[in-house]
Amino acid sequence: MRLDPFTSVLIVVVALASFFPCEGQVAVWFGLLTKLAVALLFFMHGAKLSRQNLLAGLGHWRLHLVVMASTFVLFPLLGLLLTPLVPHWLSPAIYLGFLYLCALPATVQSAIAFTSMAGGNVSAAVCSASASSILGIFLSPVLVGLMINVQGEGVDTWHSIQAIMVQLMLPFVVGHLSRPLIGRWVDSHRPLIGKLDQSSILLVVYVAFSEAVVQGIWHQVGWYDLASIVLLSCVLLALVLGWNVWISRRLGFGKADEITIVFCGSKKSLANGVPMANVMFPAASVGVMVLPLMIFHQIQLMVCAVLARRYREQEAVPQVQQG
Repeated sequence: MRLDPFTSVLIVVVALASFFPCEGQVAVWFGLLTKLAVALLFFMHGAKLSRQNLLAGLGHWRLHLVVMASTFVLFPLLGLLLTPLVPHWLSPAIYLGFLYLCALPATVQSAIAFTSMAGGNVSAAVCSASASSILGIFLSPVLVGLMINVQGEGVDTWHSIQAIMVQLMLPFVVGHLSRPLIGRWVDSHRPLIGKLDQSSILLVVYVAFSEAVVQGIWHQVGWYDLASIVLLSCVLLALVLGWNVWISRRLGFGKADEITIVFCGSKKSLANGVPMANVMFPAASVGVMVLPLMIFHQIQLMVCAVLARRYREQEAVPQVQQG
């Protein structure tokens, strides 16, 4: 249960933006650089997606339905159930950030990594997590629009979808179509591509929080709000993990498939969420909107690392007894 290195750097970037925000003409240039970085990020997402790995797990359609229901149905419903906490226990701005968090797709890399570590069905995890990431480009803006409009806040869903199609989906498709040409190079330079992905996210976070600091985010968000985010993130993750374990056993899935459902159905993607927020929301509100996501991201990594070890130990015990 240690702090993820990338999260540590993320905290440093938020602190840097808090003390040294980019403003004026510098912010304009950083904004243009951010758009290019996000386009490159999704281009590489598309280039990394292997159709062979995706097709290998398509046969587990029941498993994929459970994962998609957890990601795009259960999470949003739990988000809406937080409504009675506003405004006495949860500020409206933080609550909208939680609604946005609940609408996001699953992670790809960490879901697959934890599934593999725990001894789960890796091919199904690759297919499920990748499909979630792709579907999220379309579904997340719609879910965000529906949930936020229920709260009386206006969001132009159609405009958000158009912007995401141009700034995120188009580079993704171009990257995937380029895979026959650059796929071998991409596969052999995964660590470099990973650093590029992380650098793009850090740039988006710096620009978003710079604008938020200029608009007075730390006058809106205090220690009580941060503690509320941590507590609610823990509760939200615990409910989803508990549901996924229960439903996978109730539906008769084996242990390997249960592991895949647990790790693919409980994740929310920082890599998709931060760029999408940058496209969907006004610059001044992006920082607050992604704050719950950033905290939830770290908590899910810590908890799932422990769960993956527990699953691995459970698998090792029968083998020791048989020996």
